[in-house]
Amino acid sequence: MNDAGGAVDEVARALNVADALGKADKLDDIALGLKELDMEHYDDEDEGVEVFSSRIGDLYYPSNDLDPYIKDKNDDDSEELEDMLINPTDSIIVCASTEDDLSLLEVHILEDVGTSEMNMYVHHDIIIPTFSLSTAWLDCLQGREKGNFLAVGSMEPSIEIWDLDVIDVVQPCMVLGGILEKKKKGKKKSIKYKDDSHTDSVLGLAWNKALRNVLASASADKRVKIWDVATGKCESTMEHQSDKVLAVAWHHHEREILLSGSFDHTVVLRDGRMPSHPGYKWSITADVESLAWDPHTYPYFVVSLEDGTIKCFDVRTAKSESTSDLSSTFTLHAHDKVVTSVSYNVSAPNLLATGSMDKMVKL
Repeated sequence: MNDAGGAVDEVARALNVADALGKADKLDDIALGLKELDMEHYDDEDEGVEVFSSRIGDLYYPSNDLDPYIKDKNDDDSEELEDMLINPTDSIIVCASTEDDLSLLEVHILEDVGTSEMNMYVHHDIIIPTFSLSTAWLDCLQGREKGNFLAVGSMEPSIEIWDLDVIDVVQPCMVLGGILEKKKKGKKKSIKYKDDSHTDSVLGLAWNKALRNVLASASADKRVKIWDVATGKCESTMEHQSDKVLAVAWHHHEREILLSGSFDHTVVLRDGRMPSHPGYKWSITADVESLAWDPHTYPYFVVSLEDGTIKCFDVRTAKSESTSDLSSTFTLHAHDKVVTSVSYNVSAPNLLATGSMDKMVKL
């Protein structure tokens, strides 16, 4: 009787608690819930159950539009992601700039070209350690068959190659040449350079589009070097000019032919197929600033000069001896100050652009 009385008391107490909560039938709900969980047989589950389901749709959706858990599919994050995407129809422009002692590589995107919606914006920028003097784009590197890379020359004797496809990159992916160590004994300083490095500022760079692993560099050390970016090594060094070499340019179609221009008032053509040949030399009237091959008239090249002129030469007039004091095919009195850059339009024959210290670009 005592046991029965105790059970009745427990039931009465439980009913009183449930009634106090205003849910007298809660015990039935709890009992039903426990029955559905079947806790008595919890440890008897099949051992083969998958902890991480492999069924597509449980955790993975091919796109955000198909994911029912993403309520707002047009949020700010989606817009930012769209801004970061580079479409096949976009044009990419890389600009080297310096402001307040901060040097940058700015990657600009030009979108919707030829439409009323045409727009240009900075996609991302890269902080570089020194003031840029020369740049050259290239599409391959050691261990990378395809990509977007920029070689940068500066007041340092090294050439840094930066990966433009990486956001927030903090260091170059390759360095060609440079200083190995510096020592100072009293007032004397000694510098040890890496093997085959330039020993002064790198003033000009040119990538060979036909031989994609080849990069040419021009330096204030009076040398021109040919680098293999697939190995990171210097393949050859040329010393055919007597002053700072400011510009180099590969021929568009004859992939072994290279021009170099110097402060010694000469332009030299060298053919990599004849390394022992001293090349062909044109004497000019002022310091060379830049060089460009005509992509439509293969034998012609132009040189921009410190005196504000542009001169065009025909390589077919070069003689077999190493020096050719020949007149130019034409001369443009383009600017009143130094003509720092010259560039042909590869799509429009005979269209040439010049940039000058007079703060103008002319066509």
